[in-house]
Amino acid sequence: MGHLSMIEIRIHGRGGQGAVVASEILARAAIKDGLNASAFPFFGVERKGSPVMAFCRIDDRPIRLHAGVYEPDHVIVLDQALLSLTNVLSGLKEGGTVLINTSQGPSELGLHTDHSIVLVDATSIALERGLGSPTAPIVNTAILGAFAHQCSMVSIEAIVDSIREVVPAKLEENVQAAWDAYGYEREI
Repeated sequence: MGHLSMIEIRIHGRGGQGAVVASEILARAAIKDGLNASAFPFFGVERKGSPVMAFCRIDDRPIRLHAGVYEPDHVIVLDQALLSLTNVLSGLKEGGTVLINTSQGPSELGLHTDHSIVLVDATSIALERGLGSPTAPIVNTAILGAFAHQCSMVSIEAIVDSIREVVPAKLEENVQAAWDAYGYEREI
């Protein structure tokens, strides 16, 4: 098997939405699938509701790079409101993908890009499963299910196993949210 080049993922969320936990689950899942991975957060002013970023690198070789991810292969956006606050597409590699939690269609989002965009209504899935509250749904496990469908590097089974190890509460609800989103996703 040939060498897989390093895949870099940048997750955009708001404080309290689980972006950092999502990067940890993703890294664990990659390791379960026999790869190397590292995950780490970037904190500016860490307040509930303020924009946060987390990063994950996946490779079949040891990872020695620990800087921020400035040219990601994949971008995951946990909150569509961040689209107007942050340039989530910043540095996205050619051929890169964007996964956005939204109930809107592509034209309503106003994203103008040649990149592949995948939309999933992770908020509805999280609320159906009782994750978080109506005003602050916790969407990280749902969005990872959609990511597993989109990016074949990490299996949904490894994501689910990692959710069971990392998530502190509502284990089955989080697992079901990941499976729901895995089957839900649509590409535009």
